[in-house]
Amino acid sequence: MATPNMKTRMIRLLAANFLLAALGSAATDCMAQSDQATLLALSKSDHTLAIVNAVTLKVIARVPVGPDPHEVIASYDGKTAYVTNTGGGRSFEINVIDLVGQKALPNIDTRPLIGPHGITFVGGKVWFSAEGTKSVGRYDPAMGKLDWSMGTGQDRTHMIYVTNDEKKIYTTNVSAGTVSILADSMVQSTNPMGVAQTRRDWIQTVIKVSRGAEGFDVTPDGKQLWTAAADDGTISVIDLAKKKLDVVIDAKALGANRLKFTPNGKLALVSSLRSGDLLVFDVASRKEIKRINIGHGAAGIEMDPDGSRAFIGCTGDNYVAVIDLKKLEVSGRIDVGPGPDGLAWAIRR
Repeated sequence: MATPNMKTRMIRLLAANFLLAALGSAATDCMAQSDQATLLALSKSDHTLAIVNAVTLKVIARVPVGPDPHEVIASYDGKTAYVTNTGGGRSFEINVIDLVGQKALPNIDTRPLIGPHGITFVGGKVWFSAEGTKSVGRYDPAMGKLDWSMGTGQDRTHMIYVTNDEKKIYTTNVSAGTVSILADSMVQSTNPMGVAQTRRDWIQTVIKVSRGAEGFDVTPDGKQLWTAAADDGTISVIDLAKKKLDVVIDAKALGANRLKFTPNGKLALVSSLRSGDLLVFDVASRKEIKRINIGHGAAGIEMDPDGSRAFIGCTGDNYVAVIDLKKLEVSGRIDVGPGPDGLAWAIRR
């Protein structure tokens, strides 16, 4: 017969085992959730896409891509990645990567659109810029074909941003020194019989900024677009409601390549290919608050969704720098292969 002391010890043992099982289950759930997110990083020199574990920051796979990879994006379900191959404005392929099987799938032929560069995934479709044909296009994965395109008439249509409602498209046009706002609008017109009619059309507004404006981002509230220019180091701030240039910041960001806002919209990060610096701006005051040297050839920028870290492709130094956004300092490096540039998150759902 068990004594009271023995019963107490048994109860404590059962409780301890229950607690350990619960903790183990929680740890497993946490690990399962963290394993759903991976960082995607392109190596221009190795022509590969590195898939990086979000927790350990270790490369778990490398998948071959085309000869001139520039930008990468993942589908909403995190199962497929799309990589643009620009080829100096002469290529016509977007690489497709199976992130589950970690293998290349058949390429997307973008012809007649040439030189795909900027890319995003909105509304279940792939939207991209085409430098060689001064245009933007859209690919429908479900139909397996290009289903829409529009010319900008601007030299080197480069990066692209599409609003979640798919009603507006923003692009930077590097050599033209302009930003295009393409808006899906209802247009009033009169037919040959003199009858008024309404039709849908895309209307372009071109805003002059500095030549070399390339990297850009839209504030989380959707009110402003900031773009940094490599040639004179300025940042142009556009009021998107008015579709007008609001102010030009003398940011001294010579060689600016990419610009990204933190998820809370409080900071703007600008990478410089020339200096290897990461410039940090306070969005409210539009003032620089810190300049972090991270190596040579600072290029692609990607934010951690929780706003704790930023990842910067240091093309010249062959690593991705990890930035602690609370301390605003380099906290680590990731070896994803030589010549890292384009970055994106893939979140498995």
